[in-house]
Amino acid sequence: MKDRGIRKLVAVLAGLAVIYFGTTGRSPEEGGGLSGGLVVLALLAALLVWHLTKPGGDAAK
Repeated sequence: MKDRGIRKLVAVLAGLAVIYFGTTGRSPEEGGGLSGGLVVLALLAALLVWHLTKPGGDAAK
């Protein structure tokens, strides 16, 4: 159960990092806020981290 909580935390942090770095690089003329593509990219990053941090498995084979 502890592994699942850590996986959730790391996945959420990955998504938030994508959003943070995606919005800080914009100039004021481009406008602030989130675009739909950035939200999708953040979700994909969180899902990738969730998948890559799966415990156990047959990785040693």
